[in-house]
Formats: sequence, structure tokens, C-alpha cells
Amino acid sequence: MIRTLLTTPEGEVHEGDAKLIDLWRQTPGSHIWVDMQGESQAVEQRFLEDFECHPMAIQDAHKERHPPKIEEFDHHTLIIYRGISSFDAQLNFVPQQVSFFVGERFLVTLHPGEALSIKRLFNEQGSALLAHSPEHVALRVMYLSAGYYIDSLLEFEVALSDLEDELLDNGNDVLMRRITAYRSRLVKMRRIFSYHKGITQELTAYDYAHLPRDKSDTLHAITDVEERFERLYTLTQMYYDICGDLVDGYISISSHQLNITMRVLTVITAIFVPLTFIAGIYGMNFEYMPELGYRYGYFFVWGVMLGIGGMLIWLFKRKHWF
Repeated sequence: MIRTLLTTPEGEVHEGDAKLIDLWRQTPGSHIWVDMQGESQAVEQRFLEDFECHPMAIQDAHKERHPPKIEEFDHHTLIIYRGISSFDAQLNFVPQQVSFFVGERFLVTLHPGEALSIKRLFNEQGSALLAHSPEHVALRVMYLSAGYYIDSLLEFEVALSDLEDELLDNGNDVLMRRITAYRSRLVKMRRIFSYHKGITQELTAYDYAHLPRDKSDTLHAITDVEERFERLYTLTQMYYDICGDLVDGYISISSHQLNITMRVLTVITAIFVPLTFIAGIYGMNFEYMPELGYRYGYFFVWGVMLGIGGMLIWLFKRKHWF
């Protein structure tokens, strides 16, 4: 699907398909946004070449799972962004690559599936931002996409808090598997946000011809995007650390419970070892054992055994071993 949005210096707004490109070329000072969703690489390449995009930039945009990056060329700046097509409070997210070709008068976006931020912007504020400049549209798309991430992460914070309470009340292996799955997803998200934070830091630190820092409104938009990705990176790192603390806490509780069980077993063993020793001695089949001829020997041995057992129980209780 190919959608186009065109704004003219006179304030006119046109929405349509690829036919608007001819009108854009005939209207000096106009801006156009061409959004291509799910188009074949051949179609995308034809359009990009028509906009004089660099072959290396086109090749990078067509690579699957290319790391997010920003690179400047003569007629445009390429931004490869990792957007989302779906995301929920359980951190189940489906990322998709979105490529921005930002020129002086044009913006071309490529993405294989539906992009929530692009869909929302195209239907709402896209024309006003495009009339200002194409780079504002690209920055706003990233800003809105980061907002979707933040909303879901904040919902996850509530789920994580409930999981923490549940783990303290009744920790089990099922909860541990859930926490481990969350940690794995958080690592993936943190890696994505690290790339995006690097892109915005580059935009803040270096001058790109098609995203100029000397314009205060452009610099403000860049700063807003950078702050959002900085927050996203911080949140994912914090939640990852919390999940790690929960895992460590569960392991500590399990180890403590195991230590208690082992201590009880040790106490029982310590009590019965001397009794077993005495019973073993008098269970030997020797004919001449002096105690065997003693009339009250049986009761005497029982008394010694009960005395030893009672003394050990008293000693262990005094030490609060059970």
C-alpha cells in the first residue's frame, strides 16, 4: 500500500497515492510524505531511485533485521528505526523495521506491516508537521512510537509489582519461569533502546543537513525523542534489575528453607547416632559380655540411651536449632 501526503506553500493539503509525486515536482516549496507499507523491494527501489536516494541507503533499508542506525548522504539522511506492530503489558511485542529517507522536501517511510505511530500521525497531525518540514514528521513518528513503548512498560510495572507480592507469598517454579521470560524480553528491548538512544545522541551531537540543530524547533523535537528513549532505556534496565533481584530473593528463600530442612535432619541424625552406636555394641554376638549377666543391664542401657537422647534434645533446643 502506498499513501502520500502533500502540503503546498499556500497551505493546501492533498492526500492520495503515488500520483501526487508529479504535483510535488511541479510545485516549488511543497513537501511530500510517501508511506509504503508491505510493498515489494522492486517497487520500493523504483520509488527511492526516483527520489535520487543513494544505492547504499536502499540496500541497508532492504536488509532484514538491520540494526538501527543513522547515516547522511548527499540528497537525504537515512534513519533505520526499530518500531513495533504490537505490544502488551506482558512485554509480548512484535518489532518491525521502519526506514526513513529524510530529504529537504520529502520523506519516504518503508515498513513491512502496520506501524501504529505512522498510522496515527498520518490520520491526525501529519499534514501540519509536514508543512513545517519532513524531518519533523520522522521525529514525531519516533516520539509516538516511544510513547507506545512507555505506556506498555508502565502497565508492566503494575504486573511486576503483583508478581513480586505473589512470589513472596507463594513462590514456585512457575513464577520463576515467568520472571525468567520477562528478563529475556527486557534484554531484547534494552538492546533496541540502546540503539535508538545512540541515534538520538548522534542527532544531538552532530549536525545533519536534513535534521539541522541550528533550528530551535528541530533541536527541541530531537531532545524530546532523546529524553523518551533515555527513559525507556532506564526503565528496562530498572525492571531487569528488579527481576534479577526477585530471582536472587527466590533462590535465597529456597536455600534458607533447604538449610532449615537439613538442620532438622542433622539434629535427628545427631540424636540417633550415639543411640545406634550403643545398640550396635550390644547387638554383637559375643558370648562373654559382662553386661549381659547383669540383672538390670537391659534397663540400665535404656536409661543411658534415653538420657543421651534427652540431653542432646535439650542442647539443640537451647541453641535454637529447632
